[in-house]
Amino acid sequence: MYEDRKKKALTNWLKRLAQPEIRMSAEEQYDELLKMADAMEAEGVISQTEWQQLIREAGAVIAQAREGLEGGT
Repeated sequence: MYEDRKKKALTNWLKRLAQPEIRMSAEEQYDELLKMADAMEAEGVISQTEWQQLIREAGAVIAQAREGLEGGT
């Protein structure tokens, strides 16, 4: 049961990472990803180390999005 909850939560997080909601800015996407990661950690679904990895991944994607906007793509 625990593994199912973890798998579902991480799947939802990765989906949001890859496909933000329509009209969601990079900052809004990052905030949503952070909230999702915080909730998973608070519920004990992920560890502190896993939380840190998720936040690093979210930060990297948001940085790429910003670079793309600044580069005119």
